[in-house]
Amino acid sequence: MFFKNLIVGCIFLALAGNATSGDALPSGVLEGHLKILSSKPVIGDENAATVTAGNYADYPLLVLSQDKQKEIARITADTNENYRAVLPPGDYVLVAQRRARSHVSAKPRPFTVVSNQTVRVDMDIGTDHWRARSTQSFRPN
Repeated sequence: MFFKNLIVGCIFLALAGNATSGDALPSGVLEGHLKILSSKPVIGDENAATVTAGNYADYPLLVLSQDKQKEIARITADTNENYRAVLPPGDYVLVAQRRARSHVSAKPRPFTVVSNQTVRVDMDIGTDHWRARSTQSFRPN
């Protein structure tokens, strides 16, 4: 009798789980193009790295919940600087991940994913490479 009830209970839970997952809305797609601005080296600093298509992966993008409290996905642009992610329907914010040793600036981009649709959100990132560094030192009088 115990095993019969156990088997019936397992079948019930399996069917209930399938019914619940079938009620979920179909996903949507986020796609876009990553553009890094100011790709010139720092003036006066021959060791500064320049931005090339080869290092676009160094600038990951984060999909955050609308309140920016929860990371939903981490996206890396491909070799053509394009990115794509499948997401559940909802309101999100796309941001550039901040790096400890670089000054990355990008305006957060709010967007909405709708079931069975593609939303396009392009991201422009500014870097600290545009800043001129002085080669002269300051000497007080």
